[in-house]
Amino acid sequence: PGENETKVNLEELKTSVLYSGPVDPAEWVGLRKSYPLLVYLRNNLLMLAILAFEVTIYRHQEYYRCRNNLTTPVTKTIFHDITRAHLDDGLVNCVKYFINYFFYKFGLETCFLLSVNVIGQRMDFYAMIHAFWLIAVLYRRRRKAIAEIWPKYCCFLACIITFQYFLCIGIPPAPCKDYPWRSGNANFNSNIIKWLYFPDFIVRPNPVFLVYDFMLLLCASLQRQTFEDENKAAVRIIAGDNVEICMNLDAASFSQHNPVPDFIHCR
Repeated sequence: PGENETKVNLEELKTSVLYSGPVDPAEWVGLRKSYPLLVYLRNNLLMLAILAFEVTIYRHQEYYRCRNNLTTPVTKTIFHDITRAHLDDGLVNCVKYFINYFFYKFGLETCFLLSVNVIGQRMDFYAMIHAFWLIAVLYRRRRKAIAEIWPKYCCFLACIITFQYFLCIGIPPAPCKDYPWRSGNANFNSNIIKWLYFPDFIVRPNPVFLVYDFMLLLCASLQRQTFEDENKAAVRIIAGDNVEICMNLDAASFSQHNPVPDFIHCR
């Protein structure tokens, strides 16, 4: 580009995809020459193997239940004979209970921790949006109020990760057209482009950030299912309810409101 076409210095232009070397249009759609071919396809084959293994297990379970006239368990757990009543019945049963229902009890807190992790790892414009959403969710305070806004939060996460995916792909470099924020009239530098997570041929968006967003979306989706399970009587009987206990109760008389044995004020 000429002197009036861009404000990028020569050192940065050498790292640009447009000017560092010949551009292969096939790489934009995910195709490139590779040898050996098996190394190039091993991740795809691994995903197919995992999906086939999952389908085999589910089909085998369905066939086994139909053959033996068994009903599908209410909760998808490992230890079906462990309920809320076994939580305080020894350390082994406590471990089994939390293997079954850890996310049922602490899924919301896990989502909050993952949201803070996304903010700390990204530290960009989208991290600020995640922070606003975290404040909005925490402002509801009550669990029932958070459950009402949670589907909107999941929708936001799904939309924003899709949008960022297209930002990481960007426009194809084959037409040799640079982005408008790299023109001579734009007051953008590489740090601002990186913070705004704009597509760019010099400072390309970091796709690793999408992994953090995906983990948050995965846990948020599981928590949405947990909120739905909390409204089912069968799940509450087996796993226990997540009803909030008033914080103004006297500690000495707490046992009359809590069905769990009191190990502190039992004297």
